[in-house]
Amino acid sequence: MDIILLEKIENVGGIGDRVRVKSGYGRNYLIPKGKATLATPENIAKFDKRRAEIEAKAHTELEAAQSRAKQIENQVLRVKANAGPEGKLFGSVGTSDIAAVCEELKFNVERSEIRLPDGPLRAVGEHQIELHFHADVNVPMIVVVEGEEGQVWIDPEEEAKTEEIGKSIGIEEYEQKDSPDL
Repeated sequence: MDIILLEKIENVGGIGDRVRVKSGYGRNYLIPKGKATLATPENIAKFDKRRAEIEAKAHTELEAAQSRAKQIENQVLRVKANAGPEGKLFGSVGTSDIAAVCEELKFNVERSEIRLPDGPLRAVGEHQIELHFHADVNVPMIVVVEGEEGQVWIDPEEEAKTEEIGKSIGIEEYEQKDSPDL
C-alpha cells in the first residue's frame, strides 16, 4: 500500500515521504490516526498545497516536545511501593504509577509516553527509564523505587559484610544439622 506521511514516524519516514507499508498498518493505524493518507494523484496534489501548513504544525509540535523535555530533564522521580525484606516489590511499578507521580509533580506526562526498557520495575532501587515525547525527542530519567515507611529490606552486599564481621569476632551462624530420614 502506497501512502504519503503527514508526520514523521519512527522507522517509516518523514513528512511528505511517499512510502510503501503493509496494508493492515496503513488501513488500521496510519490513516485512521491522521498520520498518513493514500498516495492517489488527488491526495498528492492536496498535500503539495498544504505542505507548508503541515510542516509548520510539525515544527510547533517539535518545539513543544523540546520545551517539555527541558522542564523534565535531570529530574529524579521517587516512587513508594510495598517491598519485601530482600527489596523485591509485592507487585510492580508500571507506566501508570510513574505517570501518577509525574502528575503529582505537575509534569505533563502521558502514560503512553513512558518507555520501560526492562518492563515493569520489580525491585527497590534506581531504574533508568525513557520518556518519548516526539519521534525526535527522548528524555532519559531516573526512577528511584523506595519501600514504604518503616519497611526494611536486606541488601545482599551489606548482609555479606555483616556475616564477615560476625565471623571475625567469633559469632557463627546457627547451622541446622541434617535430621535422620524417617
